Amino acid sequence: QVQLVASGGGSVESGGTLRLVCEISGVIPSVFSMAWFRDIPGYNREGVAGIFTDGTARYADFVEGRFTIAQDNAKSTLFLQMDNLKPEDTAMYYCAAGRVHKHRLLIHNDFGIWGQGIQVTVTA
Repeated sequence: QVQLVASGGGSVESGGTLRLVCEISGVIPSVFSMAWFRDIPGYNREGVAGIFTDGTARYADFVEGRFTIAQDNAKSTLFLQMDNLKPEDTAMYYCAAGRVHKHRLLIHNDFGIWGQGIQVTVTA
């Protein structure tokens, strides 16, 4: 059974950097895509970044080049490097896995395996 365990959240000042890590336990099918999502109070869950099986990455418009999604070669760990963080990036972040088409990497309903949420707080 595949499990996802996220880490790396915390509190930083505006302009700061955080690196989120999602450790994958169990054997994840090679056809699975992975992604990061976030929950902001009062808003629906939104996609942040996703990565397809061929390495194609997709980002939400609000990322504006500040974040980078990546996997290690063994595809056992998913990363989200977040630079130049803004207060509006404050949210609970989740990693997810699923058999998802590359054009749907930011659609949370398409993902079936989820890690626990980790809090990211960015202060002005």
